[in-house]
Amino acid sequence: MCGIVGLFLKDPKLEPALGALLAGMLFPLSERGPDSTGFAVYGNSRDGHSKLTLRGPVGTDFGALAAQITNRLGDVVPVVRRDTHAVVSVPNGQVNEARKILSTIAPEITIVGTGRRMELYKEVGLPSEVANRFELAGMAGTHAIGHTRMATESAVTIDGAHPYSTAPDQCLVHNGSLSNHNSVRRELIRDGITFSTENDTEVAAGYLTWRLRHGMDLNTALQATLKDLDGFYTFVVGTESGFGVLRDPIACKPAVMVETESYVAFGTEYRALVDLPDVEHGRVFEPEPAKVYFWELRH
Repeated sequence: MCGIVGLFLKDPKLEPALGALLAGMLFPLSERGPDSTGFAVYGNSRDGHSKLTLRGPVGTDFGALAAQITNRLGDVVPVVRRDTHAVVSVPNGQVNEARKILSTIAPEITIVGTGRRMELYKEVGLPSEVANRFELAGMAGTHAIGHTRMATESAVTIDGAHPYSTAPDQCLVHNGSLSNHNSVRRELIRDGITFSTENDTEVAAGYLTWRLRHGMDLNTALQATLKDLDGFYTFVVGTESGFGVLRDPIACKPAVMVETESYVAFGTEYRALVDLPDVEHGRVFEPEPAKVYFWELRH
């Protein structure tokens, strides 16, 4: 099925190369998922501001949209365009207002992710094609996760691509399938979690958001999935400050990790890791079933 990767940097000297390293991890997994590709990168933030990653039809004038938002908010809204996506930065207290403005002036625009540090991109196509379109190799940051999809339960569309984000600076990629996602979705909707697709992976992302809203830390929230989510799965999760991995109790989906003094990396297959720097000196291991792995920033 799908291919998923994650990279968490311990050494700040590697941060300018984050995107290039992640791209090199995604490319070898093309055969696992030739239909669509997505990734989330946790990079620099602007004090007092949040990023909104927008997706629009080909030819969207994101500059004009940013100008209209600027006029209505009364604060300069910078925009960085990347192919069919763009990232705009708005004051933290005006994120909801920016959402309302966008729904009014450009209802065709989708907000695929928000957060202080997270930028999220996804499109139909091979990893190499999508990475090149969004200039992934030029992105810097502390950690990132990625996904390449083989459609098994739905059509080949952007809406079926991972990562899924259901809260600021939170996102998730998934290899596997959940059997009880419809019943869990209904429960979460009743408690205020919103969804934009029928995808089972978005339910997993929403479930973690729900648990975090109710006071759990990510470690405990991931542990709770073992009881409440049925199916076969490997999750890789990104937050503003960290990176987590969890396999289901049976762990039938392949997974491998490497940890060095400079980074921690996850791949569905070892070939996703072989080109990382000094990988031969790292501790290579298979994550254990039903065990949460999590790393947080220290700088």
